[in-house]
Amino acid sequence: MSAINRVRLVALVGAVVVSVQGVVALAATWIYVSEFDREFPVQDAPSASVVLVLGSRVDENGPGSYVRGRLDTALELYQTRRVERILNSGNGQPVAGNEPAVMRAYLEERGVPATAIIDDPEGYDTAASCLRTREVFGFDDVLIVTQDFHLGRAIALCRDAGVDARGVYADCACATWTVVRNHIRETYLAGPRALLTAVTN
Repeated sequence: MSAINRVRLVALVGAVVVSVQGVVALAATWIYVSEFDREFPVQDAPSASVVLVLGSRVDENGPGSYVRGRLDTALELYQTRRVERILNSGNGQPVAGNEPAVMRAYLEERGVPATAIIDDPEGYDTAASCLRTREVFGFDDVLIVTQDFHLGRAIALCRDAGVDARGVYADCACATWTVVRNHIRETYLAGPRALLTAVTN
């Protein structure tokens, strides 16, 4: 490779890196502005008519660690009368284990009446869950329960969908490496993708 081509390659790589970092910074800023002063620990959570619980991996043994943490937090909000209903939004397809059905069973086993639970089997991602919360189920004021790395993006997407969303941190007895992986994913993949979704909708 000639010296000129090496210089061009370095310049191209540099331009790509700068562009990627710019998009990441822009997405992080949008999320920060959207969620500012809207995230709460469960003991300080405000009241709302419904809590939106975002789905994740389930299996034949029940909810995975992330979903279980979200459901336990939603259960506490319901038991302390901060919310009246629980909206479980996730992938209802059999290949995904029917996330809302598993989430419902977990809550019913812990005393939540069936009539207080709503299933959304078409919440295939966070953006879809937010949009359907308002357009399908008619809620425009919700609490969202998910882990800290996901919460800001969820609030931002729901607000972009016309939902006055506030968020509650969910605990998680999760493996450390998965938490680190998810923080990285949120920063470099999910955050920019959410911004793109908001811009193109």
